[in-house]
Amino acid sequence: MTDRIDAILVVDFGGQYCHLIARRIRELNVYSEIVPPSVTKEEIGEINLRLNVRGIILSGGPSSVYEIDAPKINPQILSLGIPILGLCYGHQLIAYLLGGEVKRGAKQEYGVAYVTIDKPVGILKGLNSIEKVWMSHGDTVQSLPEGFEVLAHTENCPVAAFRHQEKALYGLQWHPEVIHTEHGMEILKNFLFEVCGCKANWKPSSLIDEKIEEIKKRVGEGEAIIALSGGIDSSTSAVIAARALGEKLTAVFVDHGFMREGEPDFVKETFEKLGVKVIVVDARERFFKKMKGIVDPEEKRRIIGREFIRVFEEIAKKIGAEHLIQGTIYPDRIESGFRKHSDKIKSHHNVAGLPTKIEFKSIIEPLKDLYKDEVRKLAKTLGLPDVIVHRQPFPGPGLAVRIVGEVTPERVELLRKADKIVTEEIEKSGFGGSLWQYFAVLTDTKSTGVKGDARAYGYVMAVRAVKSREAMTASFVHLPYELLERISTRITNELSSVTRVVYDITHKPPATIEWE
Repeated sequence: MTDRIDAILVVDFGGQYCHLIARRIRELNVYSEIVPPSVTKEEIGEINLRLNVRGIILSGGPSSVYEIDAPKINPQILSLGIPILGLCYGHQLIAYLLGGEVKRGAKQEYGVAYVTIDKPVGILKGLNSIEKVWMSHGDTVQSLPEGFEVLAHTENCPVAAFRHQEKALYGLQWHPEVIHTEHGMEILKNFLFEVCGCKANWKPSSLIDEKIEEIKKRVGEGEAIIALSGGIDSSTSAVIAARALGEKLTAVFVDHGFMREGEPDFVKETFEKLGVKVIVVDARERFFKKMKGIVDPEEKRRIIGREFIRVFEEIAKKIGAEHLIQGTIYPDRIESGFRKHSDKIKSHHNVAGLPTKIEFKSIIEPLKDLYKDEVRKLAKTLGLPDVIVHRQPFPGPGLAVRIVGEVTPERVELLRKADKIVTEEIEKSGFGGSLWQYFAVLTDTKSTGVKGDARAYGYVMAVRAVKSREAMTASFVHLPYELLERISTRITNELSSVTRVVYDITHKPPATIEWE
């Protein structure tokens, strides 16, 4: 980029909504980047060389500011002259670090609350006298440091919002990034455009030239391979990498045996038409051997991640490539617990599933700070075909993490056929385009049934269909009973070893989208 774009840094204190803050900012066409609490004044200065840092948001988190090992920022950051907004834990931290009092609240507030706006100024400009907001806190700011004033309160929280009377320092006890806060986006708009003076001039496509140059610089005169699965993330990465490297890039599709029906041929044909050099590696026997006796989902992901890398290393040696490019996106890293104060939900095979010793000079992840919907916009800008742009996500470990229990060739083939039925029926009914994901899961439960007037004892197959925007949250879909009936009838009729079909009606959270 020749000109620095305006940006907001989000300090991650391990809160469940940290990623959502970053997403909301980007929805307002301002670039955001997440940094750890350990970020220093000097590091912010370095970031400012490539981005025009106009403001900082301190996220929520599960800790109490008065705990010894609670994550904290260096107080010097509060004196940089950059506007700062603290949310929940971040709100308490600003008050605490500058001499205010934070205590355990007499009554905790979780969920919807009604806040009284005492002064509708600054970030609260234009709000009503009473606002419906989303609270999630046990601690409360009891008194403010010198120079601050209260902007809002609730019945149980005397300081629900504050600001410094001279500096651009703000705190909110509630979460404006959550949809349950009715005017949350207005609050964020006030901070971005009124307080920080940001320009709404960022969009995902702005990153294309930057990522091309980044790949060129890191690979240099060498060669690289890219891990290609045919999904939107690796496909978009492949096109960007191909523009950067041309003939110095080889896309490697590893057929581990856990793919959807017809996947290897589809990927090879599609990307050769796009001018990308593709190698298909048949590693089915190798992966099935490694999966023998493995039932723990985390172990499955680690083994698959390790074997992927080993296959890529072997191919790289043959063609003389020293760099590996992956389609890792931001939710992969969040769920794998890449931040110190964030919990690991599951190991993604291309993040926490990677082995510690890797024979590559570097692993390049051009999409690592983007969300799935942003990647789709990027793909459209790059000219990828609609069949790729709108393709539903598919896990890197494939059907192996949609089989509860041991992964065997027979169980994979059974699930592959059931998954094809689910896909065919949903897409034939016209629902495919409005859903995020829809698939079958082979459970480790067996159930008694009746087939041909005789007792049958077979597998229970689950069906999952969800709506989502960025895969960090998802809602199960209310599919018509007639559609579910057709799916169930086909699966039990066409697959003799399945006696029962169930439908998953669990949101994310508390579940994840995938079962394992």
